[in-house]
Amino acid sequence: MDNNNQQNYRTSFWTNLFNSPTERDDLRKSIKHIPIFNFLSKKELNELLEITHNRTYVPGEFIFLQGDVGIGLYLIRDGEVEIKRKFNDKTELILANLGKGDFFGELALIDNEKRSASAIAKTNCRVSVLFKPDLDEFIEKYPKRGIKILQGISLILAERLRNINEDYLSLLIKTQKGLQYEIEYQKDSSSD
Repeated sequence: MDNNNQQNYRTSFWTNLFNSPTERDDLRKSIKHIPIFNFLSKKELNELLEITHNRTYVPGEFIFLQGDVGIGLYLIRDGEVEIKRKFNDKTELILANLGKGDFFGELALIDNEKRSASAIAKTNCRVSVLFKPDLDEFIEKYPKRGIKILQGISLILAERLRNINEDYLSLLIKTQKGLQYEIEYQKDSSSD
């Protein structure tokens, strides 16, 4: 294989395999601040902690790739993560830079769609993951708690949809003002 075309992948596989036990209180506090789970009682959060997995990533390591099937929600315990979207072979856009306490990937808890962007560790990261199959089993076992979690997901989606609507309207107004200015400019130029 030509060294120029070789891609290097960095991994923390062995760190993940031999990860130490979670700091339950810190994790419980972090999960409680995620809107999806802030409806849950302390007892319900403790039960949710039982199905939460911990992972570590080194800088430059992919947490997931755009196009991968979404399998879970990620909570950043330490470090920074960059969310990038590739539009073609040449265009890549940074959608977000996230840090401690932020979460991402929550749409995977609802659907089985492919990831719309990649998540890459910018620094050494410690991440807690709630995998969809585990959450589905939790919801089946505890339907009342599942309803609370689904309400939390619904609130996040509603808030994001409102924000997208506002951004769209703002962009539409700017575009219309720009077109109106262009038309007036062309009228002024043609009358000279």
